[in-house]
Amino acid sequence: MTISYDDFQKVDIRVGRITRAEPFPEARKPAYKLWVDFGGGIGVKKSSAQITRHYTLEELPGRQVMAVVNFPPRQIGPVLSEVLVLGVPDAQGEVVLLSPGQNVPLGGRMF
Repeated sequence: MTISYDDFQKVDIRVGRITRAEPFPEARKPAYKLWVDFGGGIGVKKSSAQITRHYTLEELPGRQVMAVVNFPPRQIGPVLSEVLVLGVPDAQGEVVLLSPGQNVPLGGRMF
């Protein structure tokens, strides 16, 4: 399926920094609760992420990630997920987070 550039522009993908990560034992699949700071204008948003295979809770704070910030919030168990943190599957189908190759200002929009 081909989409137009205008369609692509509707998806607001921004860089944020994980400020806090906690266990999410209520999740059906192993996951963490994340707080991601997107800087001024967007602020800190919560998310749930199934990233327990490759990441520990201790190493996540400070990591920059890419996330969709304009989806409607989604209730995942007791957590209201406000953004979709993006990743790609490794060879075993486990999530590897997408992040910029260099440290960049928070809130930068992907283009």
